[in-house]
Amino acid sequence: MNTTFQIRLLSVVISAGLMASISACGKGATEANVAPPSLSVGTEIDDSVVTAQVKSALLDNAEVKSFDLKVETRKGEVMLSGFVDNSAQMERAIAVTRGVSGVKAVANKMDFKGQATTVGNKIDDGVITTKIRAALLADSSVKSLDIAVVTHQGEVQLSGFVNNQAQMEQAMKIARDTQGVSNVGNEMSLKK
Repeated sequence: MNTTFQIRLLSVVISAGLMASISACGKGATEANVAPPSLSVGTEIDDSVVTAQVKSALLDNAEVKSFDLKVETRKGEVMLSGFVDNSAQMERAIAVTRGVSGVKAVANKMDFKGQATTVGNKIDDGVITTKIRAALLADSSVKSLDIAVVTHQGEVQLSGFVNNQAQMEQAMKIARDTQGVSNVGNEMSLKK
């Protein structure tokens, strides 16, 4: 490995570990006092490390434009979501992810981009994504830190792991009710 890659990997791993620690501090009871399936601190850290390694491997691979992909990990299962240009890019992202140590399974939640994106579309998509993330954070019934939001030409994709069906439905409603959204894709999974 080259030194730049090692430094980038180390910084991603450290920041992922810190984010896992911070998010673990704010965990409370879920609705109806039903506890979500639990993870040990060690498992959360392991998942953070796997996520960081997958993101780093995708960034290091010239064939995959990883900036349009989101990576979520739960108990070693990696969920790839977002938008890719073609099936070769999708297959390469999956192959790169499977090659990372600690990955037990890969869930492909990626979609294909429709048409070329303009600078105006990118800005509009960024505004939509920001509005949805803010609305999810403001809603106490949704555990929004575990939900990734990706927008491409007004089409929103929600992915990640949620505690229950009610959280999933509320996240979908929030996204659908956001101005500028043309369609919402649900790629979220219930925590196991």
